[in-house]
Amino acid sequence: MVTPQDDHQGTATPLWIRRPEVLHLAAYSVAALVFAGQIVAVLVRGSGWPTALAVLLAGGGVALSWRWPWAGLAVTSAASFAVTAVGRDPLSVWMMAVLVLFSVTFRGKQALLGIAVVAASFLGAFMTVGGFRGGAVVGAAALFSAIAGGATGAALRIHRDRWSMLAERAASAIATREIEATRRVVEERLRIARDLHDVVGHQVALLSMHLGVAEIGLPEGSEGSEASRQALVSARSAARTVVVETQRILTLLRRADDVSDAEALRPIPALSSLEGLIGSFESIGLDIRPSIDVPTVFVEPSVGVTVYRVVQEALTNAHRHGQGTATVDVHERDGRICVTVENRVGRSSPGSSLGGGLGLVGMRERVESSSGRLTIDNDGERFRVRAEFSPLGAALR
Repeated sequence: MVTPQDDHQGTATPLWIRRPEVLHLAAYSVAALVFAGQIVAVLVRGSGWPTALAVLLAGGGVALSWRWPWAGLAVTSAASFAVTAVGRDPLSVWMMAVLVLFSVTFRGKQALLGIAVVAASFLGAFMTVGGFRGGAVVGAAALFSAIAGGATGAALRIHRDRWSMLAERAASAIATREIEATRRVVEERLRIARDLHDVVGHQVALLSMHLGVAEIGLPEGSEGSEASRQALVSARSAARTVVVETQRILTLLRRADDVSDAEALRPIPALSSLEGLIGSFESIGLDIRPSIDVPTVFVEPSVGVTVYRVVQEALTNAHRHGQGTATVDVHERDGRICVTVENRVGRSSPGSSLGGGLGLVGMRERVESSSGRLTIDNDGERFRVRAEFSPLGAALR
């Protein structure tokens, strides 16, 4: 699975976003090179100790800013006064101050205040101690370099924060979707359990009824009839116990659910109910072309319920996200029950639903519970759901 940390909208996360300290190290490395070059220049030219002291002051400000950004920025900027006062070109100090300003604003400090400190120091040094040597061009360059340094650091900081925010949103969306998918699976399993309960309860009730018929049909006074009658009575008692226990299970499954009386009294879905299901969708405006051939062989009731639910979910998707006519085909082939529901894909369907695709998760869960096989095809023009089942609920090979 792709994670936002490794991939954001298909683009690898830049190194400086994953490791912002890289930009700090780069800025301070360049500042250190400038400082070293200035020291070498002082030694080569044989400048006096005031010049060396002024350069050391600027370097000390750079080092100080690593831990105390504002103090270091102020010292480095103020060093331009000292360098200009001894009659040297303050370009190197100028560069170091801009690099420190970049680092300070990238750390989230106020960009306008940092730009004001650096620009005021540069312009003050040129206009007072230095007599504004170089003219207006040098003054303008000092001003705009300070603005550029501070703005660049602040812009990169904002971009990094925005990238992190989008990554967190993507991670939250992925986690929310996974939670929603899990919730849908759990809900579908509960619905499957309820349907199976109804099927099992119905079959047990039939078993109890047949046992009662067999008990009544036993001849009176025949050899062994009393023992058989006692066995049938015990079997009927066990069947009633099973009905009671399954009813308790259903009560637990439906606890905290708001089930209407109409829903509770609705008969168990089966293959024979497919025509009514299709009619209900046609009544709300869905155009359906059905081809239903109910198998003549015995079909396990749980399989009939699953076929009904698959058609129901597929038609729901066709009504919500499709357009045009939906085709429903249910028939028996080679000893298998084959279900195919197909519809045209609507223009607004891709991404039109927040929970898009999660209904298919529940459909797959239900098909697998009946040992069936589900295939979903979407070529962008047609959406097709195919399911195959063994009539007896056996696993397909």
